[in-house]
Amino acid sequence: MSAVVDRQRAADSLYLRRRITSAAAMVLSCVAAVLGLVFLAWILWTLVSKGIAGVNWQLFTQDTPPPMAEGGLRNALFGSAVMCGLAILIGAPLGVAAGTWLAEYGSRSRIAGTVRFINDILMSAPSIVLGLFVYTLLVMRSGGNFSAFAGAVALAFIVLPVVLRTTDEMLRLVPTQMREAALSLGVPQWKVTVQVLYRSASAGIVTGILLALARISGETAPLLFTAFGNLYWNSNIMQPMASVPTVMYQYAASPYESWQQLAWAGALVLTVFVLLIGLVARALLLRNRIPND
Repeated sequence: MSAVVDRQRAADSLYLRRRITSAAAMVLSCVAAVLGLVFLAWILWTLVSKGIAGVNWQLFTQDTPPPMAEGGLRNALFGSAVMCGLAILIGAPLGVAAGTWLAEYGSRSRIAGTVRFINDILMSAPSIVLGLFVYTLLVMRSGGNFSAFAGAVALAFIVLPVVLRTTDEMLRLVPTQMREAALSLGVPQWKVTVQVLYRSASAGIVTGILLALARISGETAPLLFTAFGNLYWNSNIMQPMASVPTVMYQYAASPYESWQQLAWAGALVLTVFVLLIGLVARALLLRNRIPND
């Protein structure tokens, strides 16, 4: 009888310790979440309070000004749009093609694991390293000619691993029965990939491209070594071109109040842009969720 009582007491003691441990973990998790939200709210409040005064029509219709003058970020916004668009055009098709190969044919190849490993390294590589690589590859070989094209190539190296990983994962989520059903009807493999797999995984692939766009839109270091910057309007992609991140980097450290105001306004516009992309990506995933069975 005493042995039964001892076992019951040991069980009760173990259950109590587990409840205490679980409660402590829950409290610490809640504290960490609250701290993260507090700092996030603080950052957003600082950004809005300092940047909202500079967001006006002039910001989008005038070019970056000289010191002690009024102006806007028209040329920088145009440059960011051009370089980000070119980076997506270069990196996204390559990422989708490579991700498709890994998901559909990689299991038959011995180098698939090596490709995924290299892609993970590229994804975690500091952006400044990619900028230096493109600087050596393109800028120095062209006689030190900075250009928007070189900046787009540097950003494409950031887009590529994100799109590749997303495409690989989303295609592997497509049920195998869909592949087998299409192939059993005599549909060629390339048509199965394009008309069945891509259609099923399109929401996830587009989401990956949007997330890559959100990531590169705020990159500064690669553009300092490639596109460099330009105080004037320029639409030639083979010449230096301004961008919002580089203008923010230059103007935020300046002693001129007008330049600092433009830096805060550019940061606010860029943050809103990234937020909108994140919301669109989230909506796409929720609307077109792939079933797991």
